[in-house]
Amino acid sequence: MKTLLDTHALLWLLDGDSRLSQKSRKVFLDRSNNLYFSMASLWEMAIKLSLGKLELRENWYDTLTREMRVNAVHWLPIEPHHCLRLEHLPFHHRDPFDRMLIAQVLAEDMVLLTADPQLSTYAVECLW
Repeated sequence: MKTLLDTHALLWLLDGDSRLSQKSRKVFLDRSNNLYFSMASLWEMAIKLSLGKLELRENWYDTLTREMRVNAVHWLPIEPHHCLRLEHLPFHHRDPFDRMLIAQVLAEDMVLLTADPQLSTYAVECLW
């Protein structure tokens, strides 16, 4: 199963956060799943760090990329067809990063691993 990890999902997975569901943990640990993390999420993290809305350890990027490699999580770049998908996406959700994740999930025929109930208002499969 091709699965895109929402920003919080990957951070909680790597941190062992108690908010992580058992189902999410199983999806993450099942090596038959193809896991992806969007460049939109990296962009979101950098912006939130610069605004003081997110706190991460020093060398967070090195840790993130190492853990992604160890856990076989692949980068999903932002491609032109992802951006074009946004043109017809309804405004159920106004967050630009989440909207890009939805566009990527639709364009790449993926499942979204997220705890955000608002994202399930789109015609995508959300797991948590």
